[in-house]
Amino acid sequence: PFFVNRGGLPVDEPTWERMWRHVGRIHPEGDKVAGRIRGAADLPKIPIPSVPAFQPSTPIPERLEAVQRYIRELQYNHTGTQFFEIKKSRPLTGLMDLAKEMTKEALPIKCLEAVILGIYLTNNMTTLDRFPISFKTHFSGNYFRHIVLGVNFGGRYGALGISRREELMYKAPVFRTLSELIFDFEEAYRRCWHTLKKVKLGHCVSHDPHSVEQIEWKHSILDLDKLSREDFRKELERHARDMRLKIGKGTGPPSPTKDRKKDVSSPQRGQASPHRRNSRGDRRPSGEKKPADSKAMPDLNGYQIRV
Repeated sequence: PFFVNRGGLPVDEPTWERMWRHVGRIHPEGDKVAGRIRGAADLPKIPIPSVPAFQPSTPIPERLEAVQRYIRELQYNHTGTQFFEIKKSRPLTGLMDLAKEMTKEALPIKCLEAVILGIYLTNNMTTLDRFPISFKTHFSGNYFRHIVLGVNFGGRYGALGISRREELMYKAPVFRTLSELIFDFEEAYRRCWHTLKKVKLGHCVSHDPHSVEQIEWKHSILDLDKLSREDFRKELERHARDMRLKIGKGTGPPSPTKDRKKDVSSPQRGQASPHRRNSRGDRRPSGEKKPADSKAMPDLNGYQIRV
């Protein structure tokens, strides 16, 4: 079912060609199977999940549940082919354009794509704080990576995302502290026989879909091998305070957009600005220093968790 064009929507030829080549590699008669599928005229029409729409009076928790249902209906991508190329260094506006394409194509997604889609679908929830949470775990001699979108509404934490495991994706916003949320994920990993090694926390993502700022993916890097249990909890709460302080400042100009970038000159560099992006030296490593080369492209395959 993953190779059927859902709803007859066009998909760019390179993407589909990669899919057919993948079938040819993993199936004993892959070329014949692909030919039969491409030439079939009676294939059932795969329904396209409807993008959730909300009334102004719909509570935020109900909206989050609807967004998670939509992400789940797209299904997890088990094909081994990456349908959407996500570059973390792209500005937010470019990632939002990609998320819009995801809703049109309605193809299965993986965890990083679910985070981008979650940001896109919650942009109009201005009272909701969103921030990325990355996990690195160890199992059977191998390391695995996963990412979800952390959310904070009314002082309660939760998460949106997708995974092969039900307990490693959606978390309702019921956790009183960030540490309670992370410990719940750690326990879920333990039930899957995975040992949590690192947690990487980003800062809150702008609600402006036209912002040219980049998402801050790794403001705090917590290495559990170098932190005691109590220090781990303290670092998590320290990051939560940092996010609250950054949101609470709110006294400068909004994030630059495509239109404003042409007309607004840069602020004076000598003055401290509450909205200026933290430099690499200002970030809190919390047990591990960030690699010096921040311009290196991220390893997208690292987010294909195998649990």
